[in-house]
Amino acid sequence: MSNTRRKVIITCAVTGSAHVPSMSEYLPITPGDIRDQAIEAAQAGAAILHLHARHPEDGRPTPSPDVFRQFVPAIAERTDAVINISTGGSTRMTLDERLAYARAAKPEMCSLNMGSMNFSLHPAAARIQAWRFDWEKAYLEGMEDMIFRNTFRDIRNILTEFRDYGTRFEFECYDVGHLYSLAYFVDRGLIKPPFFIQSVIGILGGIGADPENLQVMRATADRLFGRDNYHFSVLGAGRHQMPLVTMGAILGGNVRVGLEDSVYLSRGVKARTNAEQVRKIRRILEELSFEIATPDDARRMLGLKGRDKVSL
Repeated sequence: MSNTRRKVIITCAVTGSAHVPSMSEYLPITPGDIRDQAIEAAQAGAAILHLHARHPEDGRPTPSPDVFRQFVPAIAERTDAVINISTGGSTRMTLDERLAYARAAKPEMCSLNMGSMNFSLHPAAARIQAWRFDWEKAYLEGMEDMIFRNTFRDIRNILTEFRDYGTRFEFECYDVGHLYSLAYFVDRGLIKPPFFIQSVIGILGGIGADPENLQVMRATADRLFGRDNYHFSVLGAGRHQMPLVTMGAILGGNVRVGLEDSVYLSRGVKARTNAEQVRKIRRILEELSFEIATPDDARRMLGLKGRDKVSL
């Protein structure tokens, strides 16, 4: 078991681009809702806020810098949380669209997916009886025939460009092979420690939500990088969220929660806010005698450049 006196970083992924509004009436889709839920999550204990944008009118994912600017600066003004801008966007966006706001903001941290993959929630469409917006059903069902593109060249170009900005990354690894892709770039000097690995467990198309798989991801990362060179974090998709992130903390990692990853608080109970999930995992961690990392703790642990060097 890991040292229970160490500090654990809580990341909150506020809205994402995979879930559709019909999955939960509490999913934040307007800039105001994203702003308010992000601020509340930070106040509840999230040191890092992982952010996507949505069209205010109907909740469709959007890469628009103008939409991001309707909520990101307000979050920065009212919290000291590390703001993490997604470069993943959605499978329907071009790479330039996905990078548009991150290029303008030059944030302390961005997410970066470490490989192309089948990424799909299409089975969820059959479970939704009433749709709020016309675009949602085709969007979910269409995932069955979509590829989430993240080629070696894409990744290399992002790493090279954002190195000039001083931005560091949440490296999202959906399977063991993504860890080896990360090692490829580490070996070529494009990624320097300490780096932040987000192990994504339970997405259809990625590694399955079995406890043994989480142990494989952790052991593989240790073997490839050495435990002193990286910080491990765990994201559990859907109903696997709380069990897997708790296990990840026990294995020496950090945790990620949020309505991007699961719209539920517990079995059959939807989370009304992102902060409810943050408060739940915080309580679990503190009952296990872990200390919760502050935003400044996270900056020190991850070697971030600081809020004063961004263009939010």
